[in-house]
Amino acid sequence: MWYDKTIDEVLKELKTSRQGLSQTEAIKRLQKYGPNEIVKPKKVSPLLILLNQFRDIFVIILIIAMILSVFFGERADALAIALIVILNAVIGFVQEYKAEKSMEALKKYLSLKAKVIRNGEIIEIDAKELVPGDIVILEEGVKIPADGRLIEANELKVNEAVLTGESVPISKTARVIKKVVRIPEMKNMVFAGTFVTRGRGLFVVTSTGRLTEIGKIAKATQEIKDVEPPLKIKLKRFAKKLAYAIIAIVAIIFLIETIRAVQTNGLTLTSLVRFFMISVALAVSAVPEGLPAVVTISLSLGAREMAKRNVLVRKLASVETLGSVDVLCVDKTGTLTKGEMTVRKIFVNGKVIDVSGVGYEPKGEFKYRNRVYFGPDLKFILTAGALASNARLAYDDGKYKIIGDTTEGALVVAAKKANLDYSKFPRLKEFPFSSERKMMSTINVYNNRKFMFTKGAFEVVIEKCSKVYKDGRTYPLTEKEKKRLTEINDKFAKNALRVLAIAYKEIKKDEKEDNLVFLGLVGIIDPPRDGVKKAFQRCLRAGVKTVMITGDHKLTAEAIAKEIGILNGGKVLTGKEVEKMSDEELEKVVDEVCVFSRILPIQKLRIVKALKKKGHVVAMTGDGVNDAPALKSADIGIAVGSGTDVAKEASDMILLDDNYVSIVKAIEKGREIYSNIRKFAFFLMRSNFDEVFLIGTFAVLGMPLPLTAPMILWQNLVTDGGPALALSVDPPTEDLMAKPPRPLNEGILHGRMAQILVSFLSQYFSSLIVFLIGMSMAGLATARTMVFVQATLRELVVVWNCRSEKKGIFRLNPLTNPYLIVAVAISALATVLLTTYSPLMALFQTTPLTLKQWSISLAFALSGVLIVPELFYNKEIKHLKILLKKMFKEV
Repeated sequence: MWYDKTIDEVLKELKTSRQGLSQTEAIKRLQKYGPNEIVKPKKVSPLLILLNQFRDIFVIILIIAMILSVFFGERADALAIALIVILNAVIGFVQEYKAEKSMEALKKYLSLKAKVIRNGEIIEIDAKELVPGDIVILEEGVKIPADGRLIEANELKVNEAVLTGESVPISKTARVIKKVVRIPEMKNMVFAGTFVTRGRGLFVVTSTGRLTEIGKIAKATQEIKDVEPPLKIKLKRFAKKLAYAIIAIVAIIFLIETIRAVQTNGLTLTSLVRFFMISVALAVSAVPEGLPAVVTISLSLGAREMAKRNVLVRKLASVETLGSVDVLCVDKTGTLTKGEMTVRKIFVNGKVIDVSGVGYEPKGEFKYRNRVYFGPDLKFILTAGALASNARLAYDDGKYKIIGDTTEGALVVAAKKANLDYSKFPRLKEFPFSSERKMMSTINVYNNRKFMFTKGAFEVVIEKCSKVYKDGRTYPLTEKEKKRLTEINDKFAKNALRVLAIAYKEIKKDEKEDNLVFLGLVGIIDPPRDGVKKAFQRCLRAGVKTVMITGDHKLTAEAIAKEIGILNGGKVLTGKEVEKMSDEELEKVVDEVCVFSRILPIQKLRIVKALKKKGHVVAMTGDGVNDAPALKSADIGIAVGSGTDVAKEASDMILLDDNYVSIVKAIEKGREIYSNIRKFAFFLMRSNFDEVFLIGTFAVLGMPLPLTAPMILWQNLVTDGGPALALSVDPPTEDLMAKPPRPLNEGILHGRMAQILVSFLSQYFSSLIVFLIGMSMAGLATARTMVFVQATLRELVVVWNCRSEKKGIFRLNPLTNPYLIVAVAISALATVLLTTYSPLMALFQTTPLTLKQWSISLAFALSGVLIVPELFYNKEIKHLKILLKKMFKEV
């Protein structure tokens, strides 16, 4: 590494000098090393996004069924299936294409300007033209364009949160470091993507583009394969098992019909084609072709709802995956906290004053012993702190920001909260801060007199003081008083507050920084966001464990974790401790850890992998480049809107408002969507197979089929259409956040197999009995019409018992889902028209029914209301348990 080499050694190795490279040499190196930019991942073309919609096994089954239907003349079935397939593809394509368009693929992270020295002259160039060996000038507010070794550092401070997660700016030096250190301790190095908060500097470029630390992380992120969502895995497995079952049914029926024809010497090519067409019709009727479309529509509608809640969904299946999450790995800075230093406590005149408000917005109160306080001592210390600072508070693009050092910014914001106008006290002189002095002083005209105001590290400032401020007067600073002040400072520090001591003196003649009057202490921290505590409690109640992963110091991380409630009996591990562990050792303890501090990017990835190996569904939130590999590896990665483009590119979702509360809302919405997927999956499964067995029974017996192809098609459209779609937007019937996350291996139809079986048998025998009654009353056409009416209307009755796992139609208010009321009403009316309107009767081969025939069909249809969930949920049918497990293990 470069940090352990002297400046001369670095310059020599890079074949450069303080005068910089020549323009000719720079051009040669640009050709050799390439532009200083991160290589983007290839964009997914719209065509590929569209083609990907047809890779699902469910869709493949439907396409095969559609082709066979066309081949054997079942054009109505083929048209219906084609419409479903196209609808599914269009919805999926539109959603994914919009998500890709709404966030650009890995932007030019290094596309900015840089001041460099070339041929001994200072020039400004595009940062992508930087090459190793270039000498770059750093100034306050500048984003660092490449990795490099510092040559000069004048009070230089750099915010490296984007890379390390450390929210406090790091003081930099040009001195050599003769020991092995990690990135956060490389004080003589600067890194691309970080920015200067204070001071000036000069560095020689050592790495550009993909070889920078940011570039390495971006490359590692691109190499991580996307994690397949749990829902997609379950649907694939289910589709595969369903395909096997359908093929088996088709084969058995075809074989039986063929054997019977051989036995009766009636086997001909025509009969073989007829047998095969019957088998294909059965297969088509068995496939719940509406399931993939309704799943896609449900996820798409959920994504739209989440957008209203400030969550941009980049991958559609992520909407559902959120509902499975049981571990939420959270980056502290920018997610749990504002990422903005804030004054939390002030000690002055013997009082510890609490300061409310979060971040840089100048809103908050000052309280002493739980009462609002705004005495002259508080005004004095706030004014002194602001005057001894160079930071400025600015308002830009709808939000407040600090120009300059963020710690000084906290002092300025505190003064603004008190509506103090410190600008009326002009500065005459400044004694700048330095890492050696650890203090800063200014001389200002204050109330028509000259005063020195000083801020700095407690141990430095206290030694410069000879007096202490009390009740508007000054008293000698005794050893006893020093000890008391030291204890208060230590108490602040133990609470992870960054402590600054404030002092002053009136200038008579002497302008030296001594004989100061100790004024007080200011405790600063990057505090939790508003609403985070409540959001955490909701996650806790929902069985979602929150794990803080941060680059901050252990004490800082512990303090924030305790304040939120995350650290409640759990362990805290540091990056160094994790580094010493093997993957197996980390896996053993990972469940016990609530806070990881001083963590490096590769360690975040290890933590996520360890949690996943323990069977957890892991979500990872983050904003920095350092979070990207873990975001990509997690089951669901959530980047914050203000984060880096690298993090966003690796994520499945983006928090547009950077608000942790939005994560909880998204988890709740994810659970709601999965609950609705269970509802309509249950409805479709219990509605499809009775047709197969009913038609199969009569086919095997050699009797006329009880339903025609158009009738079967209509029933499929009714069950797979409006009512199923209405279930996809059904409001929650239970408190979803009061339940623990569902187990990863829990099927979509978990707990509902008994009800499916009872519903299927009930429908099967109802249709069988109605058909036999119809045959005895008026012949085949009437019997088919009675079965058709009974079976279709029964589905429209049963759907009301699909809205809840444990509550039936008699315990739920039907008015809470007006979409279902409308869908059922339209479907019922259309079904009646099919048996009363002549053109439709001809198309569907139905006949008019008498009042008695209608009564029989309606009576059997309404009996479906009795199959209520509370009687059957989670009930086992022992004799069929093994068979059901084999058939429906994944669903």
